[in-house]
Amino acid sequence: MTYTRAIGIGAGKILHWIVRGLALSRIHPNLLTFIGLLINIYAAYLLASGKFFYAGLVIIGAGLFDMVDGRVARATQQVTRFGAFFDSVIDRYSDLALLMGLLVYYANINRNFYVILTAIVMTASVMISYTRARAENEIPSCKAGFLERPERVVLLIIGALFDRMAPVLWVIAVLGNITVVHRMMHTWDHTKKLDSAPPAAS
Repeated sequence: MTYTRAIGIGAGKILHWIVRGLALSRIHPNLLTFIGLLINIYAAYLLASGKFFYAGLVIIGAGLFDMVDGRVARATQQVTRFGAFFDSVIDRYSDLALLMGLLVYYANINRNFYVILTAIVMTASVMISYTRARAENEIPSCKAGFLERPERVVLLIIGALFDRMAPVLWVIAVLGNITVVHRMMHTWDHTKKLDSAPPAAS
């Protein structure tokens, strides 16, 4: 067994017992989702204060709540359509809170270029989610593209922990907008096929 597999198995067991304990406590999954948002807001405060390393650790903690809320919902049979909707909305607020923290930080140190770059990243983050949501009103699925939310969060954690936030913002800005374009092309391809298909017989 490799070290990475052993770590994965160990982490999986720890996560299992965390979910089991939360399930036994009968805490509502939506409350776990909301607690994750509050933790991310605190991480945003740390980013705005320039305490990137500590912010990275706090984002990791918030990610734990993001991982367990759905599992707790399934373990306690509290899976609902509203829960999925609520989780998605809170994720957007969490993403934007972290980037707003960076906006404040760069504005305070008069790095106007990075204020603009962070704004571009915010736009890409919103548009990645929006293009999928809007596309799936027309086609069955639109998961095209690389830079989903977990990848963006991991990149922000790396940038915070290793004090490499500027290059991380460049990566998210470029790959994020490429992901948006990829989803637009994916949707165009599928809707073109649907539009050219002969109408179904009555």
